[in-house]
Amino acid sequence: MKINLSLFETLSAIIEEQSFEGAAEKLCLTQSAISQRLRQLESTLGQTLIIRSTPLVLTDAGHSALRYFQQAKLLQDEYLESVNQTTSEHCTLHLGVNADSLATWLFDALDELLQKDNVLLHVKVDDQDKTRELMTTGEVMGCISSDSVPIKGCNCFYLGTMTYRCLVSPAFKSQYFSSSPKKEELIQAPAIQFNHKDDLQKNFMERYFNTSDIGVKHRIPSTESYMDLIRRGYGWGMIPDVQSQPLLDSNELTELIPGHTLEIPLYWHIWNLKTQLNQKLTDHIRNFAEQVLD
Repeated sequence: MKINLSLFETLSAIIEEQSFEGAAEKLCLTQSAISQRLRQLESTLGQTLIIRSTPLVLTDAGHSALRYFQQAKLLQDEYLESVNQTTSEHCTLHLGVNADSLATWLFDALDELLQKDNVLLHVKVDDQDKTRELMTTGEVMGCISSDSVPIKGCNCFYLGTMTYRCLVSPAFKSQYFSSSPKKEELIQAPAIQFNHKDDLQKNFMERYFNTSDIGVKHRIPSTESYMDLIRRGYGWGMIPDVQSQPLLDSNELTELIPGHTLEIPLYWHIWNLKTQLNQKLTDHIRNFAEQVLD
């Protein structure tokens, strides 16, 4: 059975744009042609690939088809470049990244690659405990994760450890805490979470105070605003050293309980495709992570 790669490209465009109309605009086709291509691909494979919901959702077969297309496209682009048939098209890197790495060191790691190679980034942000799932579903080609278990067909490399400290503003500390902070004080003082998946504060309480209760909390789904809210004295939260050091040096933030840290190991997972771009991407991320992570 042979299937035109353009049919898989249509599936990818529908998911990327989250609409048939957007896919049509991206591929310079009519919406009717997009629907026809998808029906043809599903008919040929004998499986439903997309659940027509809001948002559009890939089935297991759809995830497998998307992963196949992205890998085939990457290999095709590198082959064409090797025989000097490179077009002006960009190669797209689909990455899964935790918010703290994205906000602090990832772009520095990829700066040279983005400047010298004809690539685009499509980044999906999730908690470091969840990004690995994006690899298993085929949504990304590489991810930064706290999970060390290799994925079938992928390579896994240790990057280093991101150290988190419980930080507060000096004014917040004097308002809510005694000289030796207690469990009850932490539960009563407002905490700050990134989102509902953010378990760092709960992990801190479990490790050092034998409870997962963090009491009342703000939820701020922005890395920069998260730290700013703590700096302004609205709550306590866990911030990585790579982000907080300037504010610690200026005494705008202070460690609530010195030495009480959480160490989160980070790993780089990437498809096991022997391409130059894969190798460059891996080298840049590993080399830079070695400089900034513990």
